[in-house]
Amino acid sequence: MVNGAMIALLAFWLTCVRADTVRGVAQSTLWNNANIHGHKIYYAVRGSGPALVFLHGGGDSGEHSFMRQLSVFSEHHHIVAPDQVGQGRTPDVPGPLSYTAMMEDTAELLRILKLRHVDVVGFSDGGILALLLAVRHPEMVRRIVISGVNISPEGLRPEDLEEMRATQNPKPTTIDEKLAHLWLTSPTEAELNLGLLSKITQPVLVISGDRDAITLEHTLKIFHALPDAELCVLPGTDHATFSGRSEWLNPIVSAFLDRIRDTASAVHDLNLQHTRLLRKGEQVENFTGIPEGSKGTNGEPGGSGTPR
Repeated sequence: MVNGAMIALLAFWLTCVRADTVRGVAQSTLWNNANIHGHKIYYAVRGSGPALVFLHGGGDSGEHSFMRQLSVFSEHHHIVAPDQVGQGRTPDVPGPLSYTAMMEDTAELLRILKLRHVDVVGFSDGGILALLLAVRHPEMVRRIVISGVNISPEGLRPEDLEEMRATQNPKPTTIDEKLAHLWLTSPTEAELNLGLLSKITQPVLVISGDRDAITLEHTLKIFHALPDAELCVLPGTDHATFSGRSEWLNPIVSAFLDRIRDTASAVHDLNLQHTRLLRKGEQVENFTGIPEGSKGTNGEPGGSGTPR
């Protein structure tokens, strides 16, 4: 009896070890690169499930900006985290940095990977790219999470702007100098403005620290301009929201993504049921595809139903 119990226990332990080993291999980070617009872009991939794109902050990398998110979200998502030109593992190219150029690099990478209607999480500069993607390529984006984002240099704290202006190089050559020039001059009004934000129909979670590098007044302008947005201001928190407040932020982001997915799935199931009933020749009255009692923003059918 003792030997049989020990053998059974050993078999169970080996099964658990094998399962953990397989899970660990499946969620390990893999690095690839793609030739995009005449240069290489390196990107990390991890996990399986619905596609989730992480866009890093300026001067950082996808792996580092989201070091406290990749392992968590890759349990239920296929993560793609590109490194933009001159940052992370991606080499620099001649000329200045441009948010539009980095956004187009990201869009082309998604085309190469055959990814559409993806969720996008963007931190700082990455959040600017996420909004640009939604404006220029709305078919690629399903929902967006942004943190520490400005749509013009005036969104930065005045003291930070003054310091950068005092130390800027008029002819930037290094990546740090190029980034400082980018932050002082971009996003331009042609790239992002409140009018363009008002045309973004995807749900957006807008995140800020109450001590962020982006002024709260500027963040509120972004929030109010977006038709379907939720606001999350983290107390006692600076610009580094994802790394400094991951224990708060990860569940919030996860709930936002899961809630929207559940709503979309419910509508899809209802529309499918409607189609089947019509094929059977049954009369269906007052069918809108939206569960009864469900209302979106401003009390209209559809949308997230989140109060502004």
